[in-house]
Amino acid sequence: MAPLPERRTVSTDADVVTLWLHGRSPHTVRAYARDVARFLAFVGVPLQAVTLQDLQAFADSLSDLAPASQARTLAAVKSLLSFASRAVTGDSGPYLRANVGVAVRLPAVRNDLSQIPTVKDVRRLIDKEPDTRQRLLLRFLYVTGARVAEVCSLRWGDLTERQEGGQASLWGKGSKGRVVLLPAALWRDLCALRGDAPAAAPVFATRTGRAVTSSQVFRIVRAAGKRAGLPGLHPHTLRHAHASHALDAGCPLHVLRDGLGHANLATTSRYAHARPSESPSTYLPTV
Repeated sequence: MAPLPERRTVSTDADVVTLWLHGRSPHTVRAYARDVARFLAFVGVPLQAVTLQDLQAFADSLSDLAPASQARTLAAVKSLLSFASRAVTGDSGPYLRANVGVAVRLPAVRNDLSQIPTVKDVRRLIDKEPDTRQRLLLRFLYVTGARVAEVCSLRWGDLTERQEGGQASLWGKGSKGRVVLLPAALWRDLCALRGDAPAAAPVFATRTGRAVTSSQVFRIVRAAGKRAGLPGLHPHTLRHAHASHALDAGCPLHVLRDGLGHANLATTSRYAHARPSESPSTYLPTV
């Protein structure tokens, strides 16, 4: 997260939220702003009046969400409260005299990778998708292990041809870039989809030419999963499948780490450069 600007004072909740969101990626800004708006609407009081009881009641109100969504929402609120306790007001005192967020623990999120689709499941998922454009989106998600935000922001200019197939430059969390290889079959079908689209055009677009949104990608994947007998499927499941299947096929852990855009091997281990010579995609079956 970007450091708090020196000697910048705050006087309202809006000031605090604006500074707190400063320097984050557009995707993170949208998600965090939505979480905080939900929190402030629930408590109905300014941040300086929020009590521990308010925060606990808000946590209880999230029971309709999946555990991971509950944890993410509470993590965003706790981060904001921590930031606000360090932000300086006009009289040089902290905006929040006490950070009530420190007393609230995040719900445990089960790290269950047993529900990862098999290679056979993924093939069925793709084969049963009747729409050519959406079928290509499913293939790209699986073969590259890309995050939803990376797919939504992908432009034709981010794709480059190689001797065999191509490569895609993906821009992930914190605007960190990485390059993943695209097998020949996927590259060929992407080129056919492109036609005469300019470099600045989105790779995955709606029929009106606009880039697909994250919510549209979620709906496409969920509908495809339902057709294939995989209820509750979401885009990140395909990222998990990408990692698990590549690892099973012998992909080295450090190659998988780089392909997924993880900062360290510890993150990648739960599944067991500008012009790379190998990528997890080279270990996956053709889909």
